[in-house]
Amino acid sequence: MSNPAPQFMFDVGSPNAYLSHEAIPAIEKRIGIKFEYVPILLGGIFKATNNKSPAETLAGIKNKREHQVVETERFVRRYGVKPYTMNPFFPVNTLNLMRAAVAAQMEGVFEKYVDAAFHHMWGEPKKMDDPEVAMKALTESGLDAAKLLARSQEPGVKAKLIENTQAAVERGAFGSPTFFVGKEMFFGKEQLREVEEMVAGS
Repeated sequence: MSNPAPQFMFDVGSPNAYLSHEAIPAIEKRIGIKFEYVPILLGGIFKATNNKSPAETLAGIKNKREHQVVETERFVRRYGVKPYTMNPFFPVNTLNLMRAAVAAQMEGVFEKYVDAAFHHMWGEPKKMDDPEVAMKALTESGLDAAKLLARSQEPGVKAKLIENTQAAVERGAFGSPTFFVGKEMFFGKEQLREVEEMVAGS
């Protein structure tokens, strides 16, 4: 029996989710299966699990941050992706961006939206929690930003993002990026190799 499509729980506010997103197309080509992207709110996951962002947990710890830099360099080399540009406005509140991702699913422009949102967060970083900046950036990417950002305030859209986030926590998620292959959970961009092996070996 073949494994289900790998799922990627993502928040565009995570630089490691961005790197994963950049690496995924080549993996999809190799395994012949598309990843299913599931928009979640990382802040909501942190709150539900009492976790904190790496920016907080690495503060003042000798050698750990340095090692993460090395790991990122290895990942960038292995997958032939461009490294992210640190967003000078980090941390950016992604609540409306992730709600708009749910709205983009409903509008049938999800992939285009995800590419654009990641690009404006980490490819050419901007202050994407400023509504005017987000509107301009997403419009430049060829999206109906006004419609998506308006829909992001609809109760059904807000509820879906909460539901996705809670479901991820119930399945074991505590941070980003998180991947699932069926019931098996993998955390961190470095685990993409494991995800690929598991799907390819099925």
